[in-house]
Amino acid sequence: MSVPGGIAGEVIGRIHDRHVAGRRVRRLADHLAPLLPPGADVVDVGCGDGVLAREILRRRTDVAIRGLDVLVRPRTAIPVQPFDGRRLPLGDASAGAVMFVDVLHHAENPMDLLRDACRVARDAVVIKDHLRDPLLAAATLRLMDWVGNARHGVSLPYAYWTRREWQRAFEGLGLAVERCTTSIRLYPAPASLVFDRGLHFVALLRPPARA
Repeated sequence: MSVPGGIAGEVIGRIHDRHVAGRRVRRLADHLAPLLPPGADVVDVGCGDGVLAREILRRRTDVAIRGLDVLVRPRTAIPVQPFDGRRLPLGDASAGAVMFVDVLHHAENPMDLLRDACRVARDAVVIKDHLRDPLLAAATLRLMDWVGNARHGVSLPYAYWTRREWQRAFEGLGLAVERCTTSIRLYPAPASLVFDRGLHFVALLRPPARA
C-alpha cells in the first residue's frame, strides 16, 4: 500500500494532530497508568516527545519516568537519553518497569530489544503495540504508522506481528502475561470502525525470575 505525500500528507498529519493525537494520549495513559508497579522507576523506550509519559505521571504521582529514544527531540516533556535502538544503556535489574508504546514494530530486531527489557526490568514490562490479525490490518496499520511518525523521521519497517507471533515471543523469553486487552478505543466514532477493531493491544508482562 502506498501512503500519501506532499501537501496531502501534510493535511492528513494536521487533521491527525488536531482530532486524534490528544485523545490517543489520554486513552493510552488511562490504560497504561494502572499497569505500572507502585513506586516504580519506569523507563519509557522510544518515548518521543514524552507527552504520554507526562500524562501518565498526572495519574500516577508515585512513579518516576525517564525516556530513551533513538531520535531525541529538541524539546521533551520528560528527561530523555539517546540510545542505539538495539541495547538499553542500563544495568541489569536497574528499573522497576520498562515500557514500549508502539515501539517494537519499529525496531531492527524486536526480539533482541524485548530480551534486553527483561534484563533491565525488575518487576514489569508494559507493551502497547499492534496485531496483524484483523482483515486488511497491515494496510490500515501502515497508514496509521505513516501519519503518526513519518514527519518525525521515525524508521518505518511496517513489521507487525500476529497474536500468535507475540505469544511465541513472550513464551520464548519467559515473559508471563498478567493482563492484556484489545479494548482501547483510541479513535472517536466513526473512525474507530476502521482504526480500532482489534488492531491494538496493551499488555502487562512479568519478566522471568532471576537466578
